[in-house]
Amino acid sequence: MAVKNPYTISFGKIPNKYVNRTAVIDSIIEEFDSDRPDEQVYKLTGIRGTGKTVTLTAIEQYFRDEEDWIVIDIPSRADITTELVARLYSQVPFITKFVDASLNLSAFGIGVSISEKSPVASINYALEVLIEEVKKRHKKVLITIDEAQKTKSMVEFIQEFQILIRKDLPLYLILAGLYEDIESLENADGLTFLLRATKYEMTPLNITYIRDDYQKTLEISYEEAEKMAYITKGYAYAYQTLGKFMWDSKGKELTEDVLRKMDDMLSDKVYKKIWSELAPNDKLFLRFIAQKDSMPVNELLELTHKNHSDWSVPRQRLSEKGIIDTQNRGIVAIRLPRFKEFIDAQLI
Repeated sequence: MAVKNPYTISFGKIPNKYVNRTAVIDSIIEEFDSDRPDEQVYKLTGIRGTGKTVTLTAIEQYFRDEEDWIVIDIPSRADITTELVARLYSQVPFITKFVDASLNLSAFGIGVSISEKSPVASINYALEVLIEEVKKRHKKVLITIDEAQKTKSMVEFIQEFQILIRKDLPLYLILAGLYEDIESLENADGLTFLLRATKYEMTPLNITYIRDDYQKTLEISYEEAEKMAYITKGYAYAYQTLGKFMWDSKGKELTEDVLRKMDDMLSDKVYKKIWSELAPNDKLFLRFIAQKDSMPVNELLELTHKNHSDWSVPRQRLSEKGIIDTQNRGIVAIRLPRFKEFIDAQLI
């Protein structure tokens, strides 16, 4: 029987082999598990393919195994509060019994109609009553929302969430989303509380860990593993993709065929979407930046025949999207692996 490939290119699924973000995961778990947590909301952000969903899933799995926790995963485009109440009713037996016996949620299509009780008119009130019942049972509720975006329902839910935690109710929230989506939520009117919540950026994975994993898992030389690790630039999806195709090749040395397959996958699953969302001016600058591992800004402006004023807005947009690195003053570099090859293909 053939050994299954330990790497995966399916978004959101925890692979058999992956470099997890232990520091982020442990920090959130430790805070939520404490008797008097200082934080009840966390945000995970980063560009596509950096491991936000995998990190979120790992945290979910930990708390699902804890008896005193109830974990509810909500789609970002749902009517958040109504969906949360409905899932509490359908997934938590003691909530189901409580609603059927004491609360008429028929106005929201939830539970059975209780003729002697008037239907609850406010879904926010219903949620508060349910979380109070959860508290009486000495349990806590973790809500996770992946691909979080600014919608009317999301803003209203976060505003209500703030009210509930002020009442010392055991409600916890983790939002995961792209840079621009999380930032849009943070800057929404009435969500200053969310802006103050801790945000973890899915920064590049540790190159040393990737190298050691490749060497052990693929049974290749230290030098070959190190070369592959540097090609990924610590980008989580590239690490999985390169590992998968190298495993499939059954070779001990990286080949152009493996790189081509990696390029095709990155292009189809990530880069085309990123490229389509960029402004024309952003693409113009990227075509030049990608030609080198890093480039002085003065050289970039000379090549593009632009000035600092022309560059300031694209610089901010590309940096916020996680495409370029501007941490070194006066220097700009592409954060995405083999993005030059992708851009060259677009130009052709």
